[in-house]
Amino acid sequence: MSSAAPSTGRLASAFLAELDNEAKVTRSVLERIPADKFGWQPHEKSMPFGRLASHVAEMFGWTKDTLKSDVLDFATMDYKPFEPQTTDDLLAFFDEQIANAKATLAETSDETFMTNWTMRNGETVYFTMPKVAVMRSFVMNHIIHHRGQLSVYLRLNDIPVPSIYGPSADEGQM
Repeated sequence: MSSAAPSTGRLASAFLAELDNEAKVTRSVLERIPADKFGWQPHEKSMPFGRLASHVAEMFGWTKDTLKSDVLDFATMDYKPFEPQTTDDLLAFFDEQIANAKATLAETSDETFMTNWTMRNGETVYFTMPKVAVMRSFVMNHIIHHRGQLSVYLRLNDIPVPSIYGPSADEGQM
């Protein structure tokens, strides 16, 4: 009897392909953020540049939290955001999150994607959805949203904006 590793499910394969593309584009944004701008923010209600960048990087790590557990309960967490000191620190952290996300996706069955995941704070339930929907909305779309904010931060600091889904004003060729 062989103990072959489980094959990657169809949903995982789709997410892996998307993750590869989004990670490449996200890294191109993150690598342009200079550490001397980490404290800059466009408005007092906005996240500082460095905090927003580390938030984008850490969200790829939510893949494991989503697919390997059924509940995220803020009441039981002691969350401490990653605070990079340099752009290289930020990129190393990002690369680690990507590697972990890919490994998690590669071993996730289609059946697991269809099980429910709940976000709560003690007795307060924010939502319960199938993990596939959490990956799409709470993880991937959320990353894309905040990466868009980072591209605006780049523009407001006269830092060239990379091509994301097509040419930017700074990188006109595909």
